[in-house]
Amino acid sequence: MPNPTAAMLVIGDEILSGRTRDANMHHLAGQLNESGIDLREVRVVSDDPDAIVAAVKALSDAYDTVFTSGGIGPTHDDITADCIAAAFNDPIDIRADARALLQAHYDKQGTDLNAARLRMARIPDSATLIDNPVSVAPGFSIQNVHVMAGVPAVFQAMVASVLPTLTGGDPLISKTLRIERGEGDIAGPLGELANAYPALSMGSYPYQKDGKYGANIVMRGTDMTMLSEAMEKLAAAFPE
Repeated sequence: MPNPTAAMLVIGDEILSGRTRDANMHHLAGQLNESGIDLREVRVVSDDPDAIVAAVKALSDAYDTVFTSGGIGPTHDDITADCIAAAFNDPIDIRADARALLQAHYDKQGTDLNAARLRMARIPDSATLIDNPVSVAPGFSIQNVHVMAGVPAVFQAMVASVLPTLTGGDPLISKTLRIERGEGDIAGPLGELANAYPALSMGSYPYQKDGKYGANIVMRGTDMTMLSEAMEKLAAAFPE
């Protein structure tokens, strides 16, 4: 059986403008690999309601699981929760369970739970909350979409909360072989191997060092025996 599939939707003008560098995709990809869930697509969209709704619908239909990051804070441009609710035709308002979490947190800090902070308690009716041990304000899951904060520490904590609830497959294994030849020399044998082992993913990552050309060949798959066999054949084709 193939592994379950996943997609990620990164939301925010600050990502597209280059003002903020996204670190969450790298973390999510690594965690999903370990869980045997294949991350197949990552999209980045602006803070535009129509774009967010369209992307959520498309990714939810295409993949087993979708993770979103960004846009669930207290400011006017944090519109993700409302867009997710619209995508699933689900009512949204301040939820008592989310409000209680925020109230306890801000009471402990001696801080007012004002109207801006209450925006973080707006949760679709049918969603379940995602625990946030870092800053309390919850994410939420609705159908196969998990909605998370964009702040890396919070995103990572929410991923840790969600992953144990998902059905995974076989962890993805990776092997690398450094070949000190140009890609033009490597391409033929590598292409033959790729055709012979369609269950494996094979990539060539070239480099130039001290005037010499080479490439790191990376093979990925879930079957260690098959992976080792293919890598041995590649190494035999390019003896040192």
